[in-house]
Amino acid sequence: MPRYHCPLPLSAGAELTLPPGTARHVQVLRHQPGHTITLFNGEGGQWQATVTYMGRSDVQVRVDHFEALECESPRPVTLVVGMPANDRMDWLVEKATELGVHAIEPLHTAHSVLRLSGERAQKKQAHWQSVAVAGCEQCGRNRVPAVASVADWAAMLKAPRTGLRLVLSLAEGTRPLAEVLAEHPADTAVHFLSGPEGGLSPSEDAQARDSGWLPVSLGTRVLRAETAALAALVLAHAV
Repeated sequence: MPRYHCPLPLSAGAELTLPPGTARHVQVLRHQPGHTITLFNGEGGQWQATVTYMGRSDVQVRVDHFEALECESPRPVTLVVGMPANDRMDWLVEKATELGVHAIEPLHTAHSVLRLSGERAQKKQAHWQSVAVAGCEQCGRNRVPAVASVADWAAMLKAPRTGLRLVLSLAEGTRPLAEVLAEHPADTAVHFLSGPEGGLSPSEDAQARDSGWLPVSLGTRVLRAETAALAALVLAHAV
């Protein structure tokens, strides 16, 4: 059944007009009055609803009943990522959403090719958030991961965090990620810090470790920036 993100308060029996973006999606799929659709607002669970009116620019529905469906991982994982260039960040956000990421924090680093500020940074954040919404619609998630505003390196290091802080590192002496995760309960929050193309600079790697980020390794192969972040996410949900 088609699923649509509807960022409005939902309750059984409510009759409402869908937000413009949601309405456009419903219209594209040519739903008609009487058709049943699934709505979720990101607060958990989902709602079955019936299309009651299909106009040229607006769609109205009646909310029927709630389904307490959840498919979230017990371990909340935040990806703190040096943004890869071109469309790779879009791909990373989409796939991380499908794989159950809790939040994504885009980051400027020394080796970052993509540099964002001001209005352009705000537009990119909004775009990536919409990519996360679309990923949830596709994969069945009812809680949308938050995509934070782009941060600089100093602000990221000072940000308060709870749970494990792990930096993907190529430095000598790093521990295997699976080994570190196995030492903690399955619901322990994890923050993964990973670099863009070219990785973190030696100075950034050292600063992260000095700030309490534990260096971990995914193995002997050197992975692409977006591959490394997603591999860490998958392993965090598997251990």
